[in-house]
Amino acid sequence: MSYNFENIRLEKGMYRETGKSFTQVLEELDPSEKYKNTPMEGMDAYQRQLKRFGIRAKGANSDKVEKFFSTSESSVLFPEYVSRSVKTGMEEGNILPAITASVTRFDGMDYRSVYSAATDDDKSLKAVEEGAEIPQTEIRVSDHLVNLHKRGRMLVASYEAIRFQRLDLFSVMLRQIGNQIMRMHLDDAIGVIVNGDGNDNAAESFKIGTDITGTAGTLTYSALLEFWAKFDPYNMNTILVSPDIMLKMLSLPEFQNPLTGLNFQGTGELTNPLGAKLIKTTAAPEGKLIGLDRGYALEMIQGSDVEVEYDRLIDRQLERAAITSISGFAKLYDGAAKVLEV
Repeated sequence: MSYNFENIRLEKGMYRETGKSFTQVLEELDPSEKYKNTPMEGMDAYQRQLKRFGIRAKGANSDKVEKFFSTSESSVLFPEYVSRSVKTGMEEGNILPAITASVTRFDGMDYRSVYSAATDDDKSLKAVEEGAEIPQTEIRVSDHLVNLHKRGRMLVASYEAIRFQRLDLFSVMLRQIGNQIMRMHLDDAIGVIVNGDGNDNAAESFKIGTDITGTAGTLTYSALLEFWAKFDPYNMNTILVSPDIMLKMLSLPEFQNPLTGLNFQGTGELTNPLGAKLIKTTAAPEGKLIGLDRGYALEMIQGSDVEVEYDRLIDRQLERAAITSISGFAKLYDGAAKVLEV
């Protein structure tokens, strides 16, 4: 049986299609719907091209990097392999979905978000008498632009150095690059949560011993409860902590409940007596605990997905090939994120 994917002509120009990824271009030429009830059902158009050229990209018996460069057409598949491997690394341990309320796609580097300028009076629930004016919530455009940042790493390796490496091993190196890029985006996100996005909206900060009952440098459960109570009308459902604060929290008797330990051993997630999702990350500032209502605190603006210098990769010029991703973050509701300084 003859399949359409065997007759597609691959060329560099497929990476230049405006608003389309390489895989999307392939899917238009070779729709996956046509492969239902065939041995290739479940594969996407790119995976069918790997099969076409006999390239095994995963497993102990994966091919060597040089297999991509067996023909001029198969070499066109290499940048997509790099991109997919980097994306896999970005998705491993990615906590951004747990702290962002919305993701906005934006083609540009300067973005102007919207926010609700609500006072305490605006948030209150009032009865509306017949004929009376209905209370209003005003949505405004941010005063300052939110700058998107290009984050990336430079892939530095000669073709001679990697040509005989197995693809399964090489993908580990690429996944680590993706992990490093995602860490940069997380640093940006936490920086915006704490310091604001340039629109005079830094998170309100409380200090134990000054604003919160207790002794500076000592974390207690009562201090956490007092901090939790500061969030009304929002709900503190997510807590970001640095490793030093995590150790202090785990030392609290309230966190040593046997059921908490069993859940951690079984799922890897630490339950919280306050009901919030507890996330440990070195991107959080030391000595501080960040609480937020993930449904209202932060907007992620994605300028581009993973981009690779496909020309260099196809031509085997790996000595300095950039791998980048563009994103930025905007605060939505000021009161939905707060900081506790221990």
